[in-house]
Amino acid sequence: MAAVAQVLNLVKHYQMESVTVPALRGVTLTFDRGDFIALMGPSGSGKSTLLNILGCLDRPTSGQYILAGHDVSRLSDDELSEIRGRYLGFIFQSYNLIPQYTVVENIEVPLLYQGRLNAETRRRCIALARMVGLGERLDHRPTQLSGGQQQRVAIARALVNDPEIILADEPTGNLDSKTSEEIMQLLCALNDAGRTIIMVTHENDIAAWARRVVRLRDGLVESDHRIDLAA
Repeated sequence: MAAVAQVLNLVKHYQMESVTVPALRGVTLTFDRGDFIALMGPSGSGKSTLLNILGCLDRPTSGQYILAGHDVSRLSDDELSEIRGRYLGFIFQSYNLIPQYTVVENIEVPLLYQGRLNAETRRRCIALARMVGLGERLDHRPTQLSGGQQQRVAIARALVNDPEIILADEPTGNLDSKTSEEIMQLLCALNDAGRTIIMVTHENDIAAWARRVVRLRDGLVESDHRIDLAA
């Protein structure tokens, strides 16, 4: 498979007053197009820092991040924002929906920021809402939805720009077991359709849905193995 993203000797330090805290100590990984990767590790392992850099929400201290053939390691904030809009979709544990907006309006948010709202994009957002099973909830607001339904809105929102990669940060962290399984089935269906998914999780049963598990510890890759889905 062709690589959609690579990180090469990635280092990230945070400065806390007079103390330098190393979050990543030289991580090298290749992410193949169409893969489904679970990033795991204990608190402080660097998995969230890595996800933030992959999402162009943070920059490495040193090393390279190659996304879709472009070195994005040292881009400006405006350039990173453009890259996020073109290549990346985000799913968060806390959904990050706007309470005053309806389902469709929340799905439209990335397009709103880009000044791309029109009748055609509205139809696309409605189609995405229906695809994730919310066709009967188009005018509902987040407070009228269950946690699982809110996460479905977030998944549809992540797809609105047709991204190369979906980054999911603990996507089932606030959900019960049955709803978690429904969300993971939806993510697997997106992966089967060709989407690359990179997911942070601390739960082994959630990681088992992925095709590959990368474990981090103390800012380094501890292990990297593929799951035999046929087993």
